[in-house]
Amino acid sequence: MKNQIVVLILFFILIMTVKTVSGAQNSGIIPPADSSTTLRFPFIGAQVFIEPGQTKEEIDTWFRVLKVNKFTVCRIRMFESYMKKEDGSWEFSLFDNAFIAAEKYGIKIFGTIFPYTEKTDIGGFKFPRDEAQLQSIALFIKQLTTHFSQFKSLYGWVLINEPGVGGRIPWTDFTKNKYSEWKLSHPQKEYTSKGYPILVDLSDQAFLYDLNTWYLNWLSAEIRKYDTIHELHVNNHQMFQNCAEYNFPEWRKFLTSLGGSAHASWHFGYFTRQQYDVAMSANSEIVRSGAGNIPWLMTELQGGNNTYSGGAPMCPTKEEIAQWLWIITSTEGKGSIFWSLNPRSSGIEAGEWALLDFQNHPSDRMREAARIAETYNRNRALFASSKEVESGINILYIRQSMWAESKMVTGSDQNYEARRAGGVMKSALGYFEAFSEMGVNVNLKAFEEFDFGKPDYRGSTIILAHQISVPDIYSVQLENFVKKGGKLIVDGLTGFFDENLHNTMKTGFAFENLFGGNISEFKLIDNLFKFSWNEYTIPSHMWRGFISVGTGKIAANYEGEAVAVRNKLGNGEVLWIPSLLGLGSRISGDYSSLIRLLMDESDHSLANIPVRFQTPQKNMLMKSMSSGSSVITVIVNKQDNTAQVALDFGGKSPKGKLLYSTNQGKVTGNKIQIASEETMVIEWK
Repeated sequence: MKNQIVVLILFFILIMTVKTVSGAQNSGIIPPADSSTTLRFPFIGAQVFIEPGQTKEEIDTWFRVLKVNKFTVCRIRMFESYMKKEDGSWEFSLFDNAFIAAEKYGIKIFGTIFPYTEKTDIGGFKFPRDEAQLQSIALFIKQLTTHFSQFKSLYGWVLINEPGVGGRIPWTDFTKNKYSEWKLSHPQKEYTSKGYPILVDLSDQAFLYDLNTWYLNWLSAEIRKYDTIHELHVNNHQMFQNCAEYNFPEWRKFLTSLGGSAHASWHFGYFTRQQYDVAMSANSEIVRSGAGNIPWLMTELQGGNNTYSGGAPMCPTKEEIAQWLWIITSTEGKGSIFWSLNPRSSGIEAGEWALLDFQNHPSDRMREAARIAETYNRNRALFASSKEVESGINILYIRQSMWAESKMVTGSDQNYEARRAGGVMKSALGYFEAFSEMGVNVNLKAFEEFDFGKPDYRGSTIILAHQISVPDIYSVQLENFVKKGGKLIVDGLTGFFDENLHNTMKTGFAFENLFGGNISEFKLIDNLFKFSWNEYTIPSHMWRGFISVGTGKIAANYEGEAVAVRNKLGNGEVLWIPSLLGLGSRISGDYSSLIRLLMDESDHSLANIPVRFQTPQKNMLMKSMSSGSSVITVIVNKQDNTAQVALDFGGKSPKGKLLYSTNQGKVTGNKIQIASEETMVIEWK
């Protein structure tokens, strides 16, 4: 009898176990995810847009298409409005269908937290409107994470879609209260320590900088209450305008990866279409620098036609898709996720942006991306361990300069670029584009992201291009850099203001010892004028700066007055040219003479790189990676015709192996033949 009771108990336990598992399968709930992952880098993925009206069969089709085309990742916008019912209960079945299909086809999911918002709000709000909404978001996160963390297909959470408000704070009850709290520990001073009145208030921008960090940290903490396993990620957008809002070093403390959105239609307004390759490169470099020691990926990449949305209507070509993917990979991006796989059916953006056609067939763009995924797979070990070749050249942007510009620029009848918002960043981009024509990787990073703690900076270069507001305390870090062997190149009105928008020539120029002098005055010349340097001229924009020379040695004169100086400090050197050479060259469309200067002034850095163009190439880009004993070059030709290009390997003669091309590119010795719009990926050994 005792044995029979034991058997009955065991049978009952077995029945209940079967029912539990069956119930979990029927409801779409999969047992808790293992913390391990099968995701391999680099990867390609796409946004699967889930909305009511879709059938389980449709959703299954989309994940099958991802699988067939070697896409291993997707992103899903987790709409609270499609989950929470009017009676307060939750219905997840629509999204369960997607997670089940992803499990079936081996696709990993980034779920984007997307709380309830207005129907016309396609990007989502960036901050809550009040405390009640904040608590509503907390409840949504609890429901979302406790339910979907059970799926093995879940890879990570995107905290918010595209943080950043372009410097324009939405003054809601919530942000007003937070601002009042913030000001208690950040009171606005009436006077500086030198006794000068502070008349321009930048506290709103400093507050926004901290508020973004606070809110993202709060979101991550809410997720970690219920899910301690999965990735935490965020994608930043409008990078060339919004980067002054992003405190990436602080974000690394709670994120496990950093991302970005790089939609040519929305985000590349500073560039022509022929420059979208260098725009993608610059965008990627900003995110890579921000990520620091955590991985980064391009979370949103334009996949298809933007018919009525976006700033610049376009449909990417398959060649552009290839260019963008390889540029991201060569900048150490761990993957790229297209927006989107399937078009949304209703509202703004309906029928747009997709990689699939309306019959769910892969477009030529998706087929090209699949070819690239196959190339990754054939060379998995090579790309998995690849690192961007470091040149030692660093173009730094200073967020206070962008804040100052937002307060000070008023435009002009002549439409001068330096009098418009964007002049600061475009000046930095001018140098970035010049080095791109040389085929040289350069870093584009925030000042606070540069490592000023090294014992030796020989072989390193910092460029400050028209960074109009520089905090006085930065002089200590820059002097340390130069004394330890670094090269500092300064152009434009760098340091014209301090962090409180005082004119430093009148209140004490903190960089006089470093730069080797002070400014006597700036004179408006013209939209473009010729800056004489050695035996040639360089295009310059608007202002010519005249220097009252101190410890520096005159490097260039104009009508008997110094307009450039060199200053030796310790083991390093500063070259100071207070005219806008970077922006002037960019406006002129001709970098040839600026490149001549840079080749001479950064030769100590260029000597360290394994490969570059033998001669500069206009409308061509090369990015280089190293992997083991191999160097991998990604070369993009945006010229109108087929080009024959020679590469400089510093006297070496490695053998090139073509890994990928969008046309019929050829490699012969150190020379390549590359067609217009073609991308070539070559391994050199």
